[in-house]
Amino acid sequence: MTIHPAAVRSDAGATRAVLSARGLTRRFGPFLAVNNVDIDIHHGRVHALIGPNGAGKSTVFNLLTKFYTPTAGRIVLDGTDITAMDPARVARMGMVRSFQISATFGDMSLLDNVCIALQRPNHLSVQFWRPLSSLDRLRPRAMELLDRVGLADMAQRRAADLSYGRKRALEIATTLALEPRVLLLDEPLAGMGHEDVENMASLISTVARDCALLMVEHNLKVVADIGDEITVLQRGEVLARGDYATVSTDPRVREAYMGSEDGGH
Repeated sequence: MTIHPAAVRSDAGATRAVLSARGLTRRFGPFLAVNNVDIDIHHGRVHALIGPNGAGKSTVFNLLTKFYTPTAGRIVLDGTDITAMDPARVARMGMVRSFQISATFGDMSLLDNVCIALQRPNHLSVQFWRPLSSLDRLRPRAMELLDRVGLADMAQRRAADLSYGRKRALEIATTLALEPRVLLLDEPLAGMGHEDVENMASLISTVARDCALLMVEHNLKVVADIGDEITVLQRGEVLARGDYATVSTDPRVREAYMGSEDGGH
């Protein structure tokens, strides 16, 4: 594990937690995958969930996004207990997640991809009888979102023709179209080259100003650069939490990573 200098940030603007979990636990038969995890995701901050392989990161991510039901514990979104809610209802409350696999409509333009995502917040998603021209009023907002992720000049290109990094940027635009209160990103930088990593990291940092953002990430340099809060997992439990300067100097964290990941991760 290579320790990078943490970015300097002020906590003066710290805000309330939008998404919180207490005592989060999940068993798969006799296997205890996650045990008694507490986590708080705050508005306007990037919260990174890290840990060696098999630490339970993906399970926590799927518990928070309601793809798994906790064996024990409680999850609260904007003051509402969502522990027993189904994922669709939670999504309507403003929780939006990404997946590791790119999810865009390859044969459609970037602009149309974002317009489709804009249908739900504009109450058009179930009105299938409307003509295609009804999406025209969504195009100005779609262009704003494409501009925000640096893709406005490619609006008419097919999504399939984009580089991998730009496809992920398009996915960010489509998630922003849903006006998330909480945005959860599952390894958003996986498989990217150096230039794409830098661009995406900058984009994530910008997007987090307007929502609460959690990302599962292996790239520790990026975590050092943009992570405001870090939760480190090991064997399904919280090993350490705090800013990067705090967790990167914790002897338990160093030991957990030693031999698990090299300096590039």
